[in-house]
Amino acid sequence: VQLQASGGGLAQAGGSLRLSCAASGGTLSTYNMGWFRQGPGKEREFVAAISRNGGTTKYTDSVKGRFTISRNNAKNTADLQMNNLKPEDTAVYYCAATTTIWGRLTEEAYYKAWGQGTQVTVSS
Repeated sequence: VQLQASGGGLAQAGGSLRLSCAASGGTLSTYNMGWFRQGPGKEREFVAAISRNGGTTKYTDSVKGRFTISRNNAKNTADLQMNNLKPEDTAVYYCAATTTIWGRLTEEAYYKAWGQGTQVTVSS
């Protein structure tokens, strides 16, 4: 499966952005989906994940209550709604697909396919 991330851009602190991940060459419903990010001078980190049927989600503590991951298997897409953005959310955001077990979803090594990344910049 090939993934294409979009929707990044510039936002002010407290603002919102919605990222979208579109899949081609495969059926997204066979994958758990994740979003990761890499901030300036930082290693890539887990942000959020969603199960194949969308029934279960997981978030890193710093985005809980602000970000929402969702998916539409009929459209082969997975989105990340980001509200109340903070300057520390500035990063390149990547969507990724995995068939690994739920307990490993925070570990990027288990993801098979990655989108190209989309830049999110939050100004204070």
